Amino acid sequence: MTQPRRSQISLDATPYYHCVSRCVRRAFLCGRDALLGRDYEHRRQWIETGMQKLAAIFSLDIAAYAVMSNHYHVVLYIDAKTARTWSDTEVIFRWQELFKASNLAQRFLQGASLECSEKNKLKELIDLWRERLMDISWFMRCLNESIARQANAEGRCTGRFWEGRCKS
Repeated sequence: MTQPRRSQISLDATPYYHCVSRCVRRAFLCGRDALLGRDYEHRRQWIETGMQKLAAIFSLDIAAYAVMSNHYHVVLYIDAKTARTWSDTEVIFRWQELFKASNLAQRFLQGASLECSEKNKLKELIDLWRERLMDISWFMRCLNESIARQANAEGRCTGRFWEGRCKS
């Protein structure tokens, strides 16, 4: 029986995790599709650029990676110690690089005075974002979503590009 990823990851055991994402519908991730006569090698750069961009935002380091014709592998190092040293403001800024932060967080950044209940709610959000910014599932989700959107736009198609969530 499969286990939830949260129970598979133990930073006490190791901070390194090997993840794999595979394409569906016999789609090419990169390389040359001899059957259709198309070259998808440029997609390798999408993956490399995406990983570098996300590694600068997340508290994850890329230890190694390999891009194959229909899947890729990446070994991630979870740097929880660094994430815990980030200030609340830094967590919000990092989160805003990926997603729209809440109105409460935006008001905080603008220097607005917050009520006690608002401060508590903001603290909960920041703690949640901090955890997500050192989570391999969120890293892989962000990376795979951007690649899937680009590949689907390039192929003028819709639907799934990846088999599902990454394997770890």
